[in-house]
Amino acid sequence: MKRLNAITDVRGIEVGHAQDEEALTGCTVILCRRGAVAGVDVRGGAPGTRETDLLDPVNLVQKVHAIVLAGGSAYGLDAAGGVMHYLEEQKIGFNTGVAKIPIVPAAILYDLNVGRADVRPDAAMGYRAAAAASSAAPAEGNAGTGMGASVGKMFGLSLAMKAGIGTASMDIGSGVIVGALVAVNAWGDVVDPQTNQIIAGLRSGKVGPMRVGKKDPFADTLTMLRSSIGRGVLGLAARGNTVIGVVATNAKLTKAQATKVAQMAQDGVARTIRPAHTMFDGDVIFALATGAKNADVSTVGAFAAEAMAAAITRAVRMAASTGSLPGLAEKR
Repeated sequence: MKRLNAITDVRGIEVGHAQDEEALTGCTVILCRRGAVAGVDVRGGAPGTRETDLLDPVNLVQKVHAIVLAGGSAYGLDAAGGVMHYLEEQKIGFNTGVAKIPIVPAAILYDLNVGRADVRPDAAMGYRAAAAASSAAPAEGNAGTGMGASVGKMFGLSLAMKAGIGTASMDIGSGVIVGALVAVNAWGDVVDPQTNQIIAGLRSGKVGPMRVGKKDPFADTLTMLRSSIGRGVLGLAARGNTVIGVVATNAKLTKAQATKVAQMAQDGVARTIRPAHTMFDGDVIFALATGAKNADVSTVGAFAAEAMAAAITRAVRMAASTGSLPGLAEKR
């Protein structure tokens, strides 16, 4: 079967988006109808999550049935309820004897400052995203959770850029596939790890009377952190930034091993987001293992980082301009 360069190349993984194109918010559901062993790594200083404690290897439940990535800040966690409702209708869930309870962890990003702040992903939107899930290559850029995503927000949105959602996959040999899906809403800049050049982020320009950056298109957030202007705005920096994503594999992993893969996948975030994992970001990465192939966990984790890095760069390259936020992709 032809590879799609998407997380859906992992058999048993489906993706569905739902969004409000006027309000510029949405959610994305990663379905694993037969269940998948899951782990999580929460590394940012300002996360918003649901059911992540359940993924601790010492806890009872071994498999999840979906992961929800949503906009809307903490309000967006409501989308997981709609996904549970959809899965309950499909008779999918953890069997407690009297009912099957779908296990649906979730993470959110802050997009209330783009589009409308009074419209957020809710249970109805989560249900629509779950119902739309398929094994086809998911839409990238301005879709689902990526609708209101942006990057380079040291000085707010005035010099920021549009970002979105991206996906990638890799065949790492012996029939083992590793894929990633990520919504990029970072405080810092996005760097191409192949060239070490910024491809999206804080632009040079003026904020009121202040000049940010020089003649280069990008001011470079790290450079600005060394400047008196940059240090002066840190106390006012928005806490509403996050990179949230999922890596998936058809390898057979335990919960502890899936957690290690999620941790290693964060290296892909660190390679492409500069700076990453700040106190202004709520970075969360989930890992899913559908359990079909034997594989070394360190190898899976190494390529999970590579797939995550590739998905992050696609998330900005596929994002089209929205309002005052310029994007790298042309609107179709």
